[in-house]
Amino acid sequence: MSAVAEALRKMFHPATPVRLRLWSGLVICTAVALLAATGSLLSRVQDQVRIIGGQAVPQAATAADLYFVLSDLDAQVTRMVLVGDSAELSGSQLDALGTYQQRSRQADEDLQRSLTTATGAADRAIVLDLMHHLAVYRRWVWQARTAQSQAPPQPPGRLPPDALGYYTQATNVLHLELLPGAERLRAAGESRLDRAYADKRSTEVVAIGLAVLLGGALVVLLVILQVWLARRFRRMFSPALALATVLTLGLTAGVCLVLVTQGQRLGAARDDSLTPFLALSQARALSYDAAADTSRYLLSGNLDLYQRDFTGKSGRLSAVAAELDSGGQMLDRWQGYQRDHQRVVALAAAGRTGAAVYAITGIRRGDAAFDFSYYDAAAGAAAEARKAGFDAALRDGERLLTGWPLVPLPVLGAVILLVLLGVRKRLAEYR
Repeated sequence: MSAVAEALRKMFHPATPVRLRLWSGLVICTAVALLAATGSLLSRVQDQVRIIGGQAVPQAATAADLYFVLSDLDAQVTRMVLVGDSAELSGSQLDALGTYQQRSRQADEDLQRSLTTATGAADRAIVLDLMHHLAVYRRWVWQARTAQSQAPPQPPGRLPPDALGYYTQATNVLHLELLPGAERLRAAGESRLDRAYADKRSTEVVAIGLAVLLGGALVVLLVILQVWLARRFRRMFSPALALATVLTLGLTAGVCLVLVTQGQRLGAARDDSLTPFLALSQARALSYDAAADTSRYLLSGNLDLYQRDFTGKSGRLSAVAAELDSGGQMLDRWQGYQRDHQRVVALAAAGRTGAAVYAITGIRRGDAAFDFSYYDAAAGAAAEARKAGFDAALRDGERLLTGWPLVPLPVLGAVILLVLLGVRKRLAEYR
């Protein structure tokens, strides 16, 4: 019985050297766990920031740009068929043709980029569908231009029936197939962006939780070990263990501070810069489509449908401009174009179609083309300012995380060495 009792006593009340080794081992294991958790999770957050900046945001921006490009593509087609073969408006014709070719190349590039970065079969199907409908749209445009060139000359603003039919088919493909498809692609890009932000946020929460839990546990264990050594060996203070405690506290606080700071910055950048940039890009695309409605109104023979479309788009655009353009220039300049549109409608209603065409294509202040370009400069500047703000915040977030996945290794390595140094002399007393 005495042997059993002795074995139980040693098991539940081990000798001082054994206790010291157990405490030291527990402290070291906790430090290793803290090292593994903070190092891996900080590295994961860093990768997720790169995914946001290098994949999710460019994909959403490409989809937004595609919507804008398609809107302007049809606006340029409308301008080309509006002026026809008029010698006096040849400059406007050449400008529209050059812009159409530029937008056509941009659309191809955006679609190819979207196909390359698509993350699922559904996204790829949307892109392939857009490619198909873009080819159909170009065919209708070519037929409209061919029919217009082969028909007897018409005054600006009037299309031969065949050309008008082909043009109507083209703009129907744009509004019924291309723009809705681009909208779906844009929604998919923004959904991916939402998921990327949500994944990063989840990782940050786990990282902060584990840092606080394991860091706090390591600090508690170091303090207990310090107190136990002081009582058992009658020594008031161990500098090595005190320094290990300070390093642990500093690392835990640093990790939490970095994660919280970069999370807040990127979150604020998304709310204050990226989301407004995407909204302004969409509003800019909407304005090109609305401006084209002015020309479509003339081409259709004053069809009220295009007047109603312009009014609805203009109202949506004004709301976005009032909310997101703090300087007010975007809204003021768009209201200037609205007045130009009403003047064109009034000229068309009075039977002065030629004068209405000149009012649309004129390049003097007060003409629709000039005032729209003046508005577009403000809209583009507002969008670029928001994009630049997000890019700057993203760079700050990446710089803030730089090196941090490696920081726990030397710090906690030093903590482990300090623990071994702090207990080495006490263990040597039992040899």
